[in-house]
Amino acid sequence: MIPFTIDEITTCLKDTQTGDTIETEIVRIKRKSFLSKFNERTGWYVNWSKFPSGVEIYALVLKGTMDIQGLIGIEADKNAQAVHIHWACTAPHNNIWENGTKKYSGVGGHLFAIAGNKSMEYGFDGFVYAEAMDAEILEHYQKQYGAELFPFGLTPHPYRFIISEINMKKITEEYSYDDSDEEI
Repeated sequence: MIPFTIDEITTCLKDTQTGDTIETEIVRIKRKSFLSKFNERTGWYVNWSKFPSGVEIYALVLKGTMDIQGLIGIEADKNAQAVHIHWACTAPHNNIWENGTKKYSGVGGHLFAIAGNKSMEYGFDGFVYAEAMDAEILEHYQKQYGAELFPFGLTPHPYRFIISEINMKKITEEYSYDDSDEEI
């Protein structure tokens, strides 16, 4: 489920107070005990430790730290030849809808870039699909990133969309992060 729109295209995260750009990296999180801190009660929409074992969870962190700015759960869908974004969300301090403000802009775009790059790694050419939280978010991805309605699947969904390799390439080329190859 995607509960956000991509706010601004920025190579690195941008501090909304100072305008400074901050470099990022990703860390894969495997430990359910670590993920249990990220749940609805703490502002993360869902309990991240409850996802099925096939969902890979990545944290977008400030480079050289474990200061998490967003989480994304993806799974390789061999039948669709695409990466499915199971869930993605910004950290509570970056959630403008919940808090009226955010510390960093660019988190959502980085999360999509992670999914696109993983799709290429898995041999799916950058194809990614996901479910938007509502019609407004779906429309944003259709207008801004060429997303196409893709309501099919085992469980049909009215806001499921796919981003093709051509459109995903634009996203992956804009957003920069290091893959730390670190796992927790």
